[in-house]
Amino acid sequence: MPHTVPRTGASPGTRPRWWTELPLIAVVYAVYSAGRLLAPDDVTAAVNNGLGILRLERDLHIDFETPLNRIFIDHAWVGVPADFAYASLHYVATPAVLVWLWKRRQASYQFFRTWLLVATLIGLIGFTLMPTCPPRLLDAGYGFVDGMAHYSEYGWWGGEASAPRGLGSFTNQYAAMPSLHVGWALWCGVALWAHGRSVWAKIAAVVYPLSILLVVMGTANHYFMDGAAGIATMGIGALLARPVMRMIDRIRDRRRAAGTAGTAVAPVGADPVGAATEKSAGTEKPESAADVSAGCQTSARERERIPRQHGGGRGEEADTGAAEPATADGSAAAPAR
Repeated sequence: MPHTVPRTGASPGTRPRWWTELPLIAVVYAVYSAGRLLAPDDVTAAVNNGLGILRLERDLHIDFETPLNRIFIDHAWVGVPADFAYASLHYVATPAVLVWLWKRRQASYQFFRTWLLVATLIGLIGFTLMPTCPPRLLDAGYGFVDGMAHYSEYGWWGGEASAPRGLGSFTNQYAAMPSLHVGWALWCGVALWAHGRSVWAKIAAVVYPLSILLVVMGTANHYFMDGAAGIATMGIGALLARPVMRMIDRIRDRRRAAGTAGTAVAPVGADPVGAATEKSAGTEKPESAADVSAGCQTSARERERIPRQHGGGRGEEADTGAAEPATADGSAAAPAR
């Protein structure tokens, strides 16, 4: 049976090495962060897009962010925890679930990792194509209050989204469509529902995404349609994850094949230079048995031990030396030992 090497991206039950996974995730996150900063921050276009979303929601009576924002602002016991959740949970929960999959659910880890990375890059495309002013940055006449700024004395954030005080310039406040807070929370929920074995894991799988959807609207950081777009982004990412994995496998196979071809053994043939080198180095190939026997000269002692093949004749005696003395009855005497 021929020995086959399993494909890296498709071998079930094999845990990818952390020293290859961590740089990959770090690079994608760095691209995502840089892309957010480089995305267009045209205030006029962003405000127009935000107002367009708000008008559409009000026409469809799905502007849930308006009543939620009033509740969060009027009740600190709701608003303050929501601000902490918005500012920190996506930095904690998403990596925690990813590490849990890597350690405990090896067969599914690569799919979920690829799904997360692909969806994140799709979200970056959305930020670039459609800068959107969040509700908290609209004119006060639209009825929204910035929850993060309202409760900023309770946390590390200031009046510029969830960025720590003094670091607002390092974030793009118009990168709101789609809401990856909601998308990443949904990803965590699907992973927990599919692979969590306890009742608490199933509860968290449902409660966490729904809570984040309420939080992003209640803090006036996103419209309801931003959250819906985040859900759609994760759906597209899930559909593209396996094709991307297959494409990566094909690229790896081609690179492996190219490396194998580069190290192929040269054709066997006469190499006078190599032969001369071997002889000079004292590694001359031993002669075959036929070559040895062709020029072999048997010593006298060896000839003495070789029995006569045909009973002997006078010619043979001449070849082997003096004739052996005969006994009294005429038979040959045994040779002396």
